[in-house]
Amino acid sequence: MGVTNPTAAIMGTPVNQSSYSRLISLNSINDFCIFAPPTPGSTIGNTETEQVAWCIQPRNNARVIPDGTFQAVHFVKTPLYYQVQGWADLTRMNIAAGDEGGELDPHGATGDGNPVGGNVTCNATGHDVSYEEWMNYISYQQFCLRICIAENATYSAAAECQHTLDEMGCNWVMPGDYTNNSFTECDADSAYPPGTIGLFTVGQTVTPPAPYSTPASSNCITYSTVSNGIPTAALSSNAFFTWSSGMSFSNLPSSSSSGASSTGSSVVTTTDAAGSTVTSAVKASASKSGSYAIQHGSSYGPVAMAVFSAITIVAAVGVLVV
Repeated sequence: MGVTNPTAAIMGTPVNQSSYSRLISLNSINDFCIFAPPTPGSTIGNTETEQVAWCIQPRNNARVIPDGTFQAVHFVKTPLYYQVQGWADLTRMNIAAGDEGGELDPHGATGDGNPVGGNVTCNATGHDVSYEEWMNYISYQQFCLRICIAENATYSAAAECQHTLDEMGCNWVMPGDYTNNSFTECDADSAYPPGTIGLFTVGQTVTPPAPYSTPASSNCITYSTVSNGIPTAALSSNAFFTWSSGMSFSNLPSSSSSGASSTGSSVVTTTDAAGSTVTSAVKASASKSGSYAIQHGSSYGPVAMAVFSAITIVAAVGVLVV
């Protein structure tokens, strides 16, 4: 694993919105990660080596993708690879508006990968396994990720994850269902390797504008969305806390407070796993930047309490501790 990554894929790690973990996982429609920039307003082409992991669920010590980011997600399991693709507002994951994006892979120009130290896992075998061949294309509004988990006598894993044709885009390199405003999980046949279409190979005559075929799918399940249930306001820049599904929040900072300086205190109420309500007065002294973001440079750690599970949220109002 890369030096910024945990030693293995793991669920239930703390939410860490300033993490530099570069370990992504692809397991299901509601349990996957993709790479995106660490700082707001970044273009993929200028930050390929610096991308970090963003996951739907708290896992891998990674950043958490805010609910509502995805407009469409289509996840497929094939004999040779797992793949997810779709549409999203990826400016919420620090990609500059209008950026047509780029391609991330385990090789990169220097052989150290884009990002450097990036790793991937998949649980296709029933447990988490690290795989060598993968590719992740991403722009400000579209993404696709393929992890090649097997090979056969005809096509190698490297061929199925042939990643150098990124200028052709997701639909061409990783064919599948790109229907917007839709969420599906399916079994599917494996596609031809990118750039090989029947007897045609890239470089011969004229490159076709579309893939030769879209693999047939079956056993599809339709979902209404993907979600982690964490309030978006809790996922401010530099937020660090441990999340559990029984936890609820109230009195979180709202977007109406953006752009102002605040001092004094505020009240934050949470409900612990036993259903007890805990209210804390929290001192605040912060310069706000963005809807819920505290400016970079402030850093707070989690605070343990004797009775209740600890949760630390670094948000616009300061440190919220329950």
